[in-house]
Amino acid sequence: MDWLALEFMQRALLAAVITGLTAPAIGTYLVQRRLSLLGDGLGHLAVAGVGLAFLTGTAPLPLAVIVCVVGAVGIELLRELGRTSGDVGLAILFYGGLSGGLLLAGLAGQGTGALSAYLFGSLLTITVAELWVVGGLAAVVLLVCLGLLPQLFAVSADEPFARTIGLPVRFYNVLVVALAAITVTVSMRTVGLLLVSALMVVPVATANHLVIGFRRSMLVAMGLGVLAAVSGTVGSFELDTAPGALIVVIAIGLFALSWPASLLLARRHAPAVELVDAQPPRSHEVTEEEHPHVHAEGCGHLAVTHGGHVDYIHNGHRHAAHEGHYDEH
Repeated sequence: MDWLALEFMQRALLAAVITGLTAPAIGTYLVQRRLSLLGDGLGHLAVAGVGLAFLTGTAPLPLAVIVCVVGAVGIELLRELGRTSGDVGLAILFYGGLSGGLLLAGLAGQGTGALSAYLFGSLLTITVAELWVVGGLAAVVLLVCLGLLPQLFAVSADEPFARTIGLPVRFYNVLVVALAAITVTVSMRTVGLLLVSALMVVPVATANHLVIGFRRSMLVAMGLGVLAAVSGTVGSFELDTAPGALIVVIAIGLFALSWPASLLLARRHAPAVELVDAQPPRSHEVTEEEHPHVHAEGCGHLAVTHGGHVDYIHNGHRHAAHEGHYDEH
């Protein structure tokens, strides 16, 4: 445990904890929206910000955040307006960002060698100033991800339903991609721009194997992210390996271990009898209670097929979504 007395290891562990918390938090929303590869595209776009920082002689992290956020928001707005599809937008992020970053770094006389610390991470060399910036940006991401969880989940799970209940869907969509862009740039000094997407997706997939419910899945994914990040940092010091690569390998190893565990849990919690209600629905009654929770597949409540639609068992009775509210059956 002598490594705990080393200042660079203390900074590395703090940065690892921050990244392990932040990446799965925003990654939970990306997985829910089936945008698991968005982190890769944003990572390539951040390379352009780093190359621009080399060319202008400024700090790479703040400029990479600005470039990545602007590019991500622009692609999201184009996708929503129907000017480009989601896969085309990701392709633009992939190829335009990486080629632009390499070009700008070359014009600055740096070459590809100077980009390696950002492409693959350099956790053990993070400075105090960078740690403060990383911590501040991560605090913003976590505050929004946890504070606006019901609204962001509603938009990520069912956009049409979110519009019917009056949520500003475009604003929340832009907010999610902006937070993802910030998370990618925050993580470029820890796991690297080319590997950060794995830490945003793999712990979330592992948590989905182990627990049911969006909130619990997010919290478990954050715990798994911290476990992988801290153990990878310590292991890289002991084994003299690249910390970013070891962190991702450990995260994938946890995912592999969760697969047989998920099969056992599914068998234990499987209902003894499938509930199917063939009776026609009765006249509905609008529920009067406040209902911030959004029912959807995987929300944690038992689903029952009933009269051509799906009811969700909630507080001893069944709720069914209907025109912006819930009916009681």
